[in-house]
Amino acid sequence: MQRLSFCYGLCGPFFEGEKELLPFASTLECARRRDLEAISLLYRQFLPGIFAYVLFRIPDRGTAEDLTSDIFLHMVESIHKVKATDEAAFAAWLFQIARNTVAGYYRVRERMPVSLQDDADLIVHPRSDPAQYVENCEDRSALVQAMNMLTEEQRQVLMGRLLLEYDVGTVARMIGKNANAVRALQFRALQSLKRILSKREDRHEITS
Repeated sequence: MQRLSFCYGLCGPFFEGEKELLPFASTLECARRRDLEAISLLYRQFLPGIFAYVLFRIPDRGTAEDLTSDIFLHMVESIHKVKATDEAAFAAWLFQIARNTVAGYYRVRERMPVSLQDDADLIVHPRSDPAQYVENCEDRSALVQAMNMLTEEQRQVLMGRLLLEYDVGTVARMIGKNANAVRALQFRALQSLKRILSKREDRHEITS
C-alpha cells in the first residue's frame, strides 16, 4: 500500500500547473532520461488501464494495488531500456510487465487461473449488448473469475479498447495483430464474458 501511495505522490506537484502536453514520442524520450515530469505523465496516462487489468485478474483489491505499484516501479527502473517509439509499442511493453507481474503472483501460490482457449462454442447470440451486460455486472468476484478465463489477447484487447479507449488500429499495433483480428477478439471476449457470467447467474438462481 505504501508503494502505491509513493506512485500517486510522484504525480502531485507536476500537475498543479500542467504544461502543454508534448507528443508521446517526446514524452517517452524525456522519461528515458529520467525526467520526473515525463514519467509522471506516463503514470497518469496508463494507471487506469494497468490497475483495471490487475484488478480484473486479482480478486483482492489491496493486492491489486500493491502489484500495480510494483509494475510502475518496474517501469521507472527499466524505462531507459525500452525500445518502443510510439504509444502502442510502449503500451505493449507495459502490459507485458503487468502480465509477468500477475503471473509471478500466481506462480508463487501455485494456482495460476486456467485460461479458456479459443472455442467456437464461445460465440453466442446475445440477448442484449454484452458490453453493457459486463459493465452492469455487480458481482466483481465473478467478473474477475470470468476475465481469468479469457485468453491473454482477449484481455489485452478489452483493456486497450474499453479502458485505454484506443482505436482499433492502435490496439492492433499494440498486440501485433491486424484490425480485423482485433475486432474479432473484442467480439469473442465480450461474448465469452456474457456467457460465463450468465451461466453463473443461472446456477445461483437454481441454488437460491
